[in-house]
Amino acid sequence: MPGGFDQEWGQLRDDAADRQVDMRLNGTGAPAGPTAPGGSATFASTPAEKSATADTIQNELEPRTRTATEHADEATNTAVKGFEGWDTAPGLKKVAETWDGQVKALMGRLGAEKVQLRGTFGLVVRNDIGLGDRFRPVGRSGLHGVQG
Repeated sequence: MPGGFDQEWGQLRDDAADRQVDMRLNGTGAPAGPTAPGGSATFASTPAEKSATADTIQNELEPRTRTATEHADEATNTAVKGFEGWDTAPGLKKVAETWDGQVKALMGRLGAEKVQLRGTFGLVVRNDIGLGDRFRPVGRSGLHGVQG
């Protein structure tokens, strides 16, 4: 159909131009949240909750992940020995190497999340203090007796 695309594109463009587009800054339709109008004025979680989550990572997730990894490594090593001389043994070794790499990445991620959770409160406080310092009066200004 000659000109079909151009004709359809032109019609869609004209239809879009005819639509009323509004931007509302009063929060209508915006999701509620800490910074949204009508939302909570508090953070999504407290420092105590962040600390508890970091403790869960440290005391439950990291040790259990290590234990599960050690168990899987032992079972895989036993299977590799059992399949010596077969093509299955090198395949199992490759799977074990991939598994170890994934576990290392997971443990790194858990450790990073733990550190970030523990450091968030201090970061927020330092940020607030820094912003407050920037807005504090600096003393007298030399400009026409205006006090800063």
